[in-house]
Amino acid sequence: MTEESTPKWEGKAMAELPAIVPQLIWEVLEDFCNVHKWLPIETSYHVEGVSGQPGLIRYCALTVEEEEGVGDDAEKTTTMKWAKEKLLEIDPVQRCLTYEVGENNLGFKSYVATIKVFPMNQDGSKIEWSFVCDPVQGWRFQDLNSLIESYLEFMAKKIELACNTN
Repeated sequence: MTEESTPKWEGKAMAELPAIVPQLIWEVLEDFCNVHKWLPIETSYHVEGVSGQPGLIRYCALTVEEEEGVGDDAEKTTTMKWAKEKLLEIDPVQRCLTYEVGENNLGFKSYVATIKVFPMNQDGSKIEWSFVCDPVQGWRFQDLNSLIESYLEFMAKKIELACNTN
């Protein structure tokens, strides 16, 4: 008897920064352990490995308020959601990196993402964030894909703001 495998989830988000050159965006992304400066998370830091090299592991965390129960009986709880993420590949020439989520309390069994920066027009850029993962219990694919889209949009706005104030 063959075991049926659940299809993987595959998603992609894109953001355009028409007035920021790819190299400036890449300088943000290649600083793998400081992603908290660009995403709506509270902390990220180096756990082990060599900065800028495959094998580098970062810890990322954010506090999430969740409601348990229904209606008047609902109670709000605060939970720290975290993940250790390992840099698998980094290519400064092609401006892309690939990482995987390892140990975590988010429900991921397998998650690998690639972030690429492409030139667009003369002075602009496009960021592409793609991922492949096993389905996550308690999530819908659309929810995860929307989360990645919102994170990328947030990152693009922060990068744009930082580049315009320098």
